[in-house]
Amino acid sequence: MNIHIKNIIKKILYKLGWDVYRFTPSSSPQMQIIAALKKEKINTIFDIGANVGQFAKDLRTAGYDDEIVSFEPLSAAREGLLNIAKKDKKWQVHGQAAIGDKDGEITINVSKNSVSSSVLSMKDLHLSAAPTSEFISSENVPIYKLDSISEKYLNKNSRLFIKIDTQGFEWEVLNGAKNTISRASGIICELSLVPLYNNQRLWREIIDRLDSEGFILWALQKGFTDPKTGQSLQMDGIFLRKY
Repeated sequence: MNIHIKNIIKKILYKLGWDVYRFTPSSSPQMQIIAALKKEKINTIFDIGANVGQFAKDLRTAGYDDEIVSFEPLSAAREGLLNIAKKDKKWQVHGQAAIGDKDGEITINVSKNSVSSSVLSMKDLHLSAAPTSEFISSENVPIYKLDSISEKYLNKNSRLFIKIDTQGFEWEVLNGAKNTISRASGIICELSLVPLYNNQRLWREIIDRLDSEGFILWALQKGFTDPKTGQSLQMDGIFLRKY
């Protein structure tokens, strides 16, 4: 396409509040994840804290076509997840359960926006930055260590990537997944820069822990930002196995 025509189209789109760009690992978070998956030859993804399947859907759109196993504890979100995943032969949904550091039962605080639901109680900073994150109910659900259930989804040829999006409960997920993590080639984990939930571990501790377990911090992706102040509150860290 003629450069002059491209510039005219861009100007029109800018006025409408839109932009057009080529999807590359440097311009698209999804393509950056795809690059990590390709680098590690990943063929199995554990999607922990799947909600209604946003992460998996984005990866499918970006070109990942191997196995996905989603874990979602909340009834309403899991119903939406099942409706999407049932159309995909390589996308399994585990039985209703939270993932953490024990096998048993636990109570989850359910947020108005669903995605901010957490086992932990919420800090005022989080609620101020995202009013729709307020807790409106609670739900008792089963909880399992990932190590207690992961083997049924893995085989000797599995190249595993683990996504952890558990709203402050990341440390507990890691505590219950030591054996599974030893088999993983990559992890993407939510990293809170400031406390958003009571008793949660912050970014530095998680980075140091994963470093000690054999991973390098390969990339950082923008996450939750306070729309009023501009402060970065959360990021997503992509960790790949050291060799």
